[in-house]
Amino acid sequence: MICRHFPLLLFLAIAPPLVAGELTVQTPDEINELLSPWLPEEAGSPNRLQGQLSEILATEGYFSPVFNFTDIDDGLTLNLDPGPRTIIASVNVTVDGNIEPKRRSELIAGWGLPIGQPFRQADWNDAKQQILADLLATEHADAKLVDSEAGIDAEAHRADLRAHFDAGPRYRFGAIRVEGLQNYPPDLVERYNRAFKPGQPYREERLSALQGTLQATPYFSSVQTLLDREAAEVNDDGTATIPVIVRVRERSPHRVSFGAGASSNTGARVEINYHTPNVLGRGWSLDSGLRYEQKRQTAYADIFLPPDERNRRHSIGIMAQAADIQGLKTERYAFGAQTVQQRGIVEQRLSLNWQEERRETNGTNPETARALVPNGVWTWRRIDNLLDPRDGSVVQVQLGGGAKAVLSDQNFVRLHARVQHFMPLGRADTLNLRAEVGYTFADSRDGIPQDYLFRTGGAGTVRGYAYNSLGVTENGATVGGRYMLTASAEFTHWLDESWGIAAFVDAGDAIDSLQDVRLAVGAGFGARWRSPAGPIGVDLAYGERNQEVHLHFSLAIPF
Repeated sequence: MICRHFPLLLFLAIAPPLVAGELTVQTPDEINELLSPWLPEEAGSPNRLQGQLSEILATEGYFSPVFNFTDIDDGLTLNLDPGPRTIIASVNVTVDGNIEPKRRSELIAGWGLPIGQPFRQADWNDAKQQILADLLATEHADAKLVDSEAGIDAEAHRADLRAHFDAGPRYRFGAIRVEGLQNYPPDLVERYNRAFKPGQPYREERLSALQGTLQATPYFSSVQTLLDREAAEVNDDGTATIPVIVRVRERSPHRVSFGAGASSNTGARVEINYHTPNVLGRGWSLDSGLRYEQKRQTAYADIFLPPDERNRRHSIGIMAQAADIQGLKTERYAFGAQTVQQRGIVEQRLSLNWQEERRETNGTNPETARALVPNGVWTWRRIDNLLDPRDGSVVQVQLGGGAKAVLSDQNFVRLHARVQHFMPLGRADTLNLRAEVGYTFADSRDGIPQDYLFRTGGAGTVRGYAYNSLGVTENGATVGGRYMLTASAEFTHWLDESWGIAAFVDAGDAIDSLQDVRLAVGAGFGARWRSPAGPIGVDLAYGERNQEVHLHFSLAIPF
């Protein structure tokens, strides 16, 4: 324990001797902790050791330490009195340049090393860097630290600080000039720019946001954003308009990839994908592929257009799929169009899809169902981490339907809602609560494609049951019902930064009549691993209805 203002009391609470080889150091606890990593194993030269330790103590504001070396039989003992700590006595911060008076006053008032605080070299550096970083981040991209001085009076134990900054000109964003485009239209970058408009005050974070957005597109392998200082033009109000240079390197126009994997829901999987980001030379992105799973086979092709002026992303797609799950064989063909728009924390997806489905249950005569469905999906997210949340909620609501008058075999309206809430419990534990409800308003489920009815069971829904095994029984097969409800509670304890264990209880069912409500319950334990794509879960669950144990594995991220 150390009393900074009464040096005569320093040695009333001496720490236990800290021994490093033949060197024994006796000093207060706080100083022991500071010097321990730097003490040599051998005593060496007292003068050299005193110089090294004096430099370390000075970084913490101790500029007048007293060293007392004593030779003993087996080495050297050092009694070290660090002396009083140096305190900040005066601060003089100036900010020159074309800066608003209010902004200058805020920067100086927020100086991080005020009068009366102990002097530390790290705090001194941080305080200067903080003002410089604040200037560089907002309008003043050419700000610099002109000079600084920390005047130390070791006898008076005081420090007088002085720092002089030059804010430089105030910048506003100018036009964007793109360098490196060869295969795409010139307006492609502008269509992705939601970070700033010409004339807005310069913000470092907005420039970085544009770079990050462009880097995430399928068009470029590298993106660099920088200011064209040579082309800056001074305005009447004293600000300067500065153009933005965007340097890009385009990706290969054609990419083919192969993949393999496995799912506890649909079995082993292999797939091949083809991608090109420039269909018809218009910057349209094509994603297509063939995926073969044990229980399901899919062929698809989707074309995504660049965002429009309202930041909406339009796409069109086609798909063919065959599946054999829980005795229900289906073949379906679909095509549709979709638009996606982010509105604050709400993501909106509006789509129009047509599909034809041919289904067969355990060898019965095939039946065909067709539907043209306008559909809306609204997802509200407020969580601390999109891939690995510990705190917050995600809510999703869907509304869609079809009509016999417009290319559908049945009149129906489908409602579906999901909510997931994450609650931190202490430093390492998380409680995950999930609920899902669905209802298809229709006189009968006949003539409605399975996509617009409900089955449940398996990873991500009700563990302890096979994938889509909870539903309506028809000819020995499990088919979709008009009602669905699931609920889950999961407790996860993280053993370290990468591995965790979980315990959970799930319940749910899919039915065709409310008179048939009887929730199936499953419970079990699992392991979690934080992968780069999000936590991967492996769960062993027991289903009380069928009295079976099932192994599930999945990417455990919120929808």
